[in-house]
Amino acid sequence: MPVMEYLERNARLYGDEVALVELNPAVADGRRMSWKEFSLIESNTFAPYRREITWRVFDEKANRCANLLIERGVRKGDKVAILMYNCLEWLPIYFGVLKAGAIAVPFNFRYDAAEILYCAELAEVDVIIFGPEFIGRIETNAERLSKGRLLIYVGDNCPSFAESYHIMIDNCSSLPPMVGGITEDDFGAIYFSSGTTGFPKAILHKHRSLTQAAQMEQHHHRTSREDNFLCIPPLYHTGAKFHWMGSLVAGSKAVLLKGTKPEIILDAVSKEQCTIVWLLVPWAQDIVDTLDRGDIKLEDYKLDQWRLMHIGAQPVPPSLIRRWKNYFPNHDYDTNYGLSESTGPGCVHLGLENLSKVGAIGVPGYRWECKIIDEDGAEVSKGNVGELCVKGPGLMTCYYNDPKATAEVLKDGWLLTGDMAMQDAEGFYFLVDRKKDVIVSGGENIYPVQIEDFLHKFNKIKDVAVIGLPDRRLGEISAAIIELQPNVECTEDEVNNFCLDLPRYKRPKKIIFADVPRNATGKIEKPALRKRYGADKLVALENRS
Repeated sequence: MPVMEYLERNARLYGDEVALVELNPAVADGRRMSWKEFSLIESNTFAPYRREITWRVFDEKANRCANLLIERGVRKGDKVAILMYNCLEWLPIYFGVLKAGAIAVPFNFRYDAAEILYCAELAEVDVIIFGPEFIGRIETNAERLSKGRLLIYVGDNCPSFAESYHIMIDNCSSLPPMVGGITEDDFGAIYFSSGTTGFPKAILHKHRSLTQAAQMEQHHHRTSREDNFLCIPPLYHTGAKFHWMGSLVAGSKAVLLKGTKPEIILDAVSKEQCTIVWLLVPWAQDIVDTLDRGDIKLEDYKLDQWRLMHIGAQPVPPSLIRRWKNYFPNHDYDTNYGLSESTGPGCVHLGLENLSKVGAIGVPGYRWECKIIDEDGAEVSKGNVGELCVKGPGLMTCYYNDPKATAEVLKDGWLLTGDMAMQDAEGFYFLVDRKKDVIVSGGENIYPVQIEDFLHKFNKIKDVAVIGLPDRRLGEISAAIIELQPNVECTEDEVNNFCLDLPRYKRPKKIIFADVPRNATGKIEKPALRKRYGADKLVALENRS
């Protein structure tokens, strides 16, 4: 069944129950404020900063969105991009796109103007729905983006180059749209990923993938009607959205939280009585570090109902989980491995019952198969290292309009992940290294070539290589190894100032002045650099911590 049918079922069975809550502790009366200040707001002024909708309203909003798109000419198979921060409108719009028979195309909200244009053209997007934070980035290329596309703005004070979502939707029916039967074999979504070059690939999925991800999440974490999922990461990310879909399948409540500070997270869990929380490694590290320092005290919060903490998006240091269990001994724990090509996390997962195997990424997920192969494609025996491959109903159809790249990673129904792994005697999989050069810092992908290309514009730099170095909080940080032009002096401050034109998360966190080794064909010898600077065994280093 297409995943929209779960929403319609919930509206019928649980229509008056709360489906989604949006918490925004950072803004009140037009100014930023602390979570403590936010918590002290009088109850009668609390509503603007805590919004909620029921399952019935959720479904009606999705219907209105679908009918709006259909009225504006969107047809089955058209592609609708969503470029918004997490908010109460995000998921109803996503489901409205699906109900219209269109293909949902979530955009990373970190994209700059050029990346937005590139992805819109790569995925052949027909509509872009965007929020107020992105007016400037859309306006930069508004003439090209609006050519043959509909630009829809969600927010107050609609810019002249777009149409107002709120004005248009007021006149749209809340009844289900009149669209021909949508099946699991229809295309449902395009997500973006990148290889080591940093150029995004458009990953095409059928509705079958979305349904598989939702059912798998509910199965893995035993999500029930009594659960309440706290969602903090961005909804454009397959991880956040498909972890939330476990709540969709269960018909249970979820909270969208804007804020990652320990006191914000714990206060939200306490006040909203959340039972399941998905964290990135830095947020979990911050919580235990803050508890270690005594800056916050667990007895100030109501946390008895919190039953599960799970982590994904990057390798998890076992030492972190040991520290976590000291403070939360009754928590179940899971870690999730996946790719956008496998509809996000869960094709491999640790499992709630396998706490003794912390350090492993786990076993094949619900309805998934895994194997490890050598360079010739032959399956290796347990204990040997090779490339991890996965196979299951959540596998992508292809890289959109890129048959060559598709053929490189899809082999006889298996996805070659690019990650090197080994399987122990008990059948648990462990990541050993990454075949790709992508740096995963705080759950976000950083693509070295993008930074290298930028730094090559600096006239004092002869050559540059960017690698990931181990970091206790973020998993990895980016380090730039810089070879200067002959007889030229340069300081770290000069390089850092030059990098101010990069987005903050792409700026190198460490500068190293040294020669950049290249092989006979001109390729940077990054394995040698990783070995030299202690990053060649990143996962092994974390597992020994």
